[in-house]
Amino acid sequence: MKILATGCMHSDSRLANELAIRAKQENVDMVLVCGDLTMSNTSTEGLMGPFKKLGLNVAIIPGNHEPVAVADFLAETYGVKNLHGDSLIKNNIGFFGCGAANIGIHRLEDQDAYYLFYKGFKNLREVHKKIMVSHVPPSGTLMEKLVPGSGSDAVRKAVESFKPDFLFCSHLHEAEGIEEMIGTTKVINVGRKGTILDI
Repeated sequence: MKILATGCMHSDSRLANELAIRAKQENVDMVLVCGDLTMSNTSTEGLMGPFKKLGLNVAIIPGNHEPVAVADFLAETYGVKNLHGDSLIKNNIGFFGCGAANIGIHRLEDQDAYYLFYKGFKNLREVHKKIMVSHVPPSGTLMEKLVPGSGSDAVRKAVESFKPDFLFCSHLHEAEGIEEMIGTTKVINVGRKGTILDI
């Protein structure tokens, strides 16, 4: 499966259009958006339409710049999947996630975030590979060292408990493109420009 993972679009409809065209040209099977769809809960116009117009499969989570209701609205309006506390199976690959952040306006407490990861993960025990989607990076990572305190203990605990093959996150623009390992899990800050992976 070929995946385009991105995050922190921040209401940038031009970026959404560029990413959609790139995904189509690269014959991507799934587009994942790791939160911060908007900028402080501003316009959602033109964010999902370009992907759906080109017939692409899309899954999203909210970030710390929009409430869950915005992700739910986009999911319902455009027929995309909101992975916040949920899961999706495609080509025997399971996706599960939790959005929001441990800091900021749309804050989610650690125990609530961990539960939402578990809620999605529990449906994926038999799949070949598992991909976890978060807005914020795990605590104790190189990414977090760029902005101390920005990593999430709940994300770290979920990675260590559920041992997904990959964790895709965004949030820290300064950490775009950084890859590191937690046990057997490859953690990737996919960034605004997006990262394409063959899984």
